[in-house]
Amino acid sequence: MLPEAPRAPASFLPLYALAWAGTAIAYMPFLTVLLPVRIEAMSGATGSPLSWLAATTFAGAIAASIGNIAFGWASDVVLGRRIWVAAGLVLSSLLLLATQWATSLGSLVAIIIGWQLAVNMMIGPLSAWAGDCVPDAQKGRLGGLLACAPAAGALAGALVTLPGLADQQTRFAIVAALTIACVAPLLLFGTAHIAAPPITSALMPDAPGPDAPDRSLLRRMWLARLLVQVSEATLFAYLYFWLRSLDPSFGDASTAQIFGLVLVAAAPLTLVVGAWADRHGRVLLPLRIGATLAATALLVMGFAATPLIAIAGYAVFSLACSLFLALHSAQTLRVLPRSDRRGRDLGVFNLTNTLPSLVMPGLTLALVPALGFRALFALLAVLAFAAATLLAPPRRR
Repeated sequence: MLPEAPRAPASFLPLYALAWAGTAIAYMPFLTVLLPVRIEAMSGATGSPLSWLAATTFAGAIAASIGNIAFGWASDVVLGRRIWVAAGLVLSSLLLLATQWATSLGSLVAIIIGWQLAVNMMIGPLSAWAGDCVPDAQKGRLGGLLACAPAAGALAGALVTLPGLADQQTRFAIVAALTIACVAPLLLFGTAHIAAPPITSALMPDAPGPDAPDRSLLRRMWLARLLVQVSEATLFAYLYFWLRSLDPSFGDASTAQIFGLVLVAAAPLTLVVGAWADRHGRVLLPLRIGATLAATALLVMGFAATPLIAIAGYAVFSLACSLFLALHSAQTLRVLPRSDRRGRDLGVFNLTNTLPSLVMPGLTLALVPALGFRALFALLAVLAFAAATLLAPPRRR
């Protein structure tokens, strides 16, 4: 019989979920709506908005990749998680406000680099904090709660872009204030550490016991997330321009509202699926289903005959990706080999979030001008199908 696993204090999971939602609020409204709108206004006759967005995305992704590993590792060995999260919260909020004062592409890129480093000073240690405090028996529930974060980020984007609510400068201040309000309660009241039991093969059938971490599963989970993230990151960055290509009447408010409604719907779905995974120990099955649905939806989006069908395809894609990414983040904590280097190792896994931003601009600029979004979506669908295949259980002999 397996020993009964300890459980996190009742207050920790809600506080952590609120803080994680704060990280989404910190970057989602900015990267999906506020930054593209700012670039569109700045580029004018001097260059293509797509090229400007590609440049800022590329530079920001490099900074995020470095920052997440570095600050995650720092929180493993120096001062713990809390101080790094607090410092990143303050610095990222200040740099977000500074973005509105950029007057050239060079200054905008410099601010984005600094902002990405600061955001990942917050996110890297915060992601490891969950591994410190949430035992395996609650990983599915954790994944479900993490799915609330994209919904919160999307709702924040819809809020700040409501017509007549705020001008461009005030929008940045609202995003910073919401982020601080969400992250501060965990910093003030969150538990620092709870010893969790080791991973067991009964809890995760695909993983071996604690004395022999399954390196193959780690590699497959890393690569599968990378492939799904390439698809998700492409839509994340270019959703505004894709919707405008379908219907020029789409504005920033319409884009944010569609994004928000879909992600709000994803949160309860992921909570239910995560709880089911905890009860039945089928932790990889929801990931395979999510990747397959995302691939199918991309094909619908690419070959849709009307904007309504295309947007319906996007809704399914976004639901599937939200489920996949949230549950994947939680289940990754089960298979990391060293609890004392959890922040560093999660930083390596975070490369699956940032590397797509290095690949995605080139894919988009190579395919969309010549072949349109249809060719891009077909390629992304192939990648998502490949992710589902990677997570298939090994054949029994």
